[in-house]
Amino acid sequence: MQDIQILIVEDEKKIADSLSQGLRENSFQTQVAYDGNLGLSLFKGGVFQLVILDINLPRLNGYDLCRMIRDINPAIPVIMLTAMSSVDNKIEGFDAGADDYILKPFDFRELLVRVRALLKRSHSTVSTGVSLRAGELIMNLDSKEVSREGQSILLTAKEFQLLEYFLRNKNRVLSRADIALNVWDIDFDSGTNVIDVYVNYLRKKIDKDFTSPLIHTQIGMGYILKDRS
Repeated sequence: MQDIQILIVEDEKKIADSLSQGLRENSFQTQVAYDGNLGLSLFKGGVFQLVILDINLPRLNGYDLCRMIRDINPAIPVIMLTAMSSVDNKIEGFDAGADDYILKPFDFRELLVRVRALLKRSHSTVSTGVSLRAGELIMNLDSKEVSREGQSILLTAKEFQLLEYFLRNKNRVLSRADIALNVWDIDFDSGTNVIDVYVNYLRKKIDKDFTSPLIHTQIGMGYILKDRS
């Protein structure tokens, strides 16, 4: 993985340097920024395959930095590494475009597994040339565009991943554990209501203004996207 470049944006120098050393010992290349503005500058000037960032950063916070990174490269995996543990914090992080949210203190081995999982996912979905659909809902995996009945639907990165998982498993009941494992990666705290919040976000965007809902709740089991086409 010598060609994999990871940007670390973390103002606690001891954590940043330790994380950089651990990743380098596992054959990744790293660059470190100790504030948000420098992180943005490095990202604009380099070519990275993944970003790890804190939320409480000097000069530019992690939420805003993540949004700016997403504007530049909508597909790059972003991991938020933070001590901010509330559900609202997590939802804001995912809304900003984070792919994963890891709480401090953390086990480096777990972070390493998540880094590899996100890199594997991003590499497997590049240039697929494939569209997924259910009825009049169409998702283009290359352009990251979603529409229903010809109407464009704007989704956040996490909403897009969630809808993609539903479409790849349409007409199948998906438990919260299934969704946690495949959309939020390993060991996601499925005891929170973050998954339900995001399903509701998705429903408002792809179902609310249309006659036939696609996403249905199976009480006691989970959710199902039904394709009647």
